[in-house]
Amino acid sequence: MRKKRLLFHSNHSKVFTGFGKNARNILRHLFKTGKYEIIEAGNGFAYGDQGLEDMPWETIGTLPSNPAKVAQINKDPGLAKRAAYGGEMIDQIVKEVKPDIYLGAEDIWAFDGYWERKWWNKLSCIVWTTLDSLPILPMAVNSAPKIKHFYTWASFASDELNKLGHSHVDTLHGCIETSYFSKLKKNERLELRNKFKLSENKFIIGFVFRNQLRKSVPNLLEGFSSFIKLEPDSEAALLLHTHWAEGWDIARLLKDYNIPNERVLTTYFCSKCRQYEVKPFEGQEKDCPYCNTKKSQQTTNVKGGVSESQLNEIYNLMDVYCHPFTSGGQEIPIQEAKLCELITLVTDYSCGTDCTGPDSGGFALDWSPYREPGTQFVKATTNAESICDNLSRVYNMPPNEREALGVQARNFVLENYDVGVIGKKLEDILDKLPFCDWDFNFTEKKRNPEYVPPDTKDDSEWICDLYKNILNADVDQSDDGYKYWMSQIKAGKTRDSILGYFRQVALKENQESFDKKELKDFLDEDDEGKRIAFILPESAGDVFMSTALLGRIKKLYPEYNIYFFTKPAFRGLLDGNPHIHKVIPYFEACEQLLFLEGAGDHKGFFEVAYLPHIGTQRQLNYLHNAKDKIELDLECTS
Repeated sequence: MRKKRLLFHSNHSKVFTGFGKNARNILRHLFKTGKYEIIEAGNGFAYGDQGLEDMPWETIGTLPSNPAKVAQINKDPGLAKRAAYGGEMIDQIVKEVKPDIYLGAEDIWAFDGYWERKWWNKLSCIVWTTLDSLPILPMAVNSAPKIKHFYTWASFASDELNKLGHSHVDTLHGCIETSYFSKLKKNERLELRNKFKLSENKFIIGFVFRNQLRKSVPNLLEGFSSFIKLEPDSEAALLLHTHWAEGWDIARLLKDYNIPNERVLTTYFCSKCRQYEVKPFEGQEKDCPYCNTKKSQQTTNVKGGVSESQLNEIYNLMDVYCHPFTSGGQEIPIQEAKLCELITLVTDYSCGTDCTGPDSGGFALDWSPYREPGTQFVKATTNAESICDNLSRVYNMPPNEREALGVQARNFVLENYDVGVIGKKLEDILDKLPFCDWDFNFTEKKRNPEYVPPDTKDDSEWICDLYKNILNADVDQSDDGYKYWMSQIKAGKTRDSILGYFRQVALKENQESFDKKELKDFLDEDDEGKRIAFILPESAGDVFMSTALLGRIKKLYPEYNIYFFTKPAFRGLLDGNPHIHKVIPYFEACEQLLFLEGAGDHKGFFEVAYLPHIGTQRQLNYLHNAKDKIELDLECTS
């Protein structure tokens, strides 16, 4: 009996993000069972990326690789966001892979409209997602009936969806590879501190985070400022393991809260020797003291950061871990800190409620609610006074009590987040799902560029109508594309121009998805090596005037066939031209000279390609394989 084919779609398992870590951990677990044929659809890498061939399981990048397609997508923030989450390529990948099970582990908006795709629920489809705020995102609520296997990383989200009548929604925490993190022996911890010139008595408060605005850095600094005044003998220092070049301007905030620079430590990582150093912040591009490489040190970031074993050492420099935030899907560093037997102080909202209970080995930070502008979601602002009080509580705690709570914190994660625990739960889910026969129609619905929208006065309703009836896409007010077009209307862009753009996109998508032929299908087989391409998509005047050049080209290349690329609307202007061998419908990829003429392993289709509408202003178009024939040889004399 064959194995079930699992298509696992998430941040690629090589990426240094929470979703990336989860993908890496759970895929390793499932791979080791030998029960499944695993195919990873990895967001963040391009389709066909050869760098993915060394993975232990089959791996496919989800970003489009066609340069023309990428250029088109980047013109619309909504399309760009969808592409980043794999939305542009997922249908093709599903068709190729033919999985029994699709499992998507991403933010919920990554799957916007998936339930309308032809394959959805024809095979077993699982969404394993993060929801971080109340009220629950309307997209998640509205889609819940269409997602038969719906799991959230945090229990507050599944509990709320259950209250709304969606009783099938359950909690499945993101998984942690617990073997990477543990409390080091006392002498090892002291050696680490000595390495970075940190005294044994220094009370170090840690925070490991991506420097995003939802991480409550100002609140932490305010609470820390109060704490060092309350406990002057603590020699307290704050260790911020983050990238100082994004998000909050931490250096400026230190001045605002009158915190001495030497009181705040951070992690520097060398891209050359891959060693790290903990020290006060002193800017970016610093010289590495280990390998002496100039300007190779940066504060740790998602593109260049420490290994799991190095991160474990960084946690072991800390005496307590403090994680204030406005909301979050799980916040993996909280569990990692607990595994190192650190008492954790966590905002008691959103996913934080899972890690602040009486058996969690941590304490809850009080917070006050506020509404996020635009979305109206409830967010938490963590009380600085609560941060200060809980830091003082841990600082003054007897050593044996602190150690007991640390052990409790570690056991809590082992029982609730360990990859073995979560992996077994996921195995049970997968094993109950059926094989897929793949006997259904996969045809996608064509776009409708001829659609005439109603003359409604409501701009919001009008934009949503264009998406739905021209592009066959359901969007709401949280969609980036919707927000972009609403801002364009406010900036004075006319409805006619917006409608024209939507129709243009619909035509292009129809051409690429439904009317598309391979370029080779238009070319004769017997003229290979003797072809010339002439690219001129529009307009009528340009196409008509360009025909005056064709006789000259044919005179230079009498044995070559000229293929003229233009839009169908202008084909009639070329009928009967004796110099043109064939007229081919224009498509954006033919604006790529190297696609036409060849480069590297790509042989190309034409010996020479002319792109008179582009010139040197937009794209390189004068190489011609060094086979140009010059009609006039002009010599300049003084």
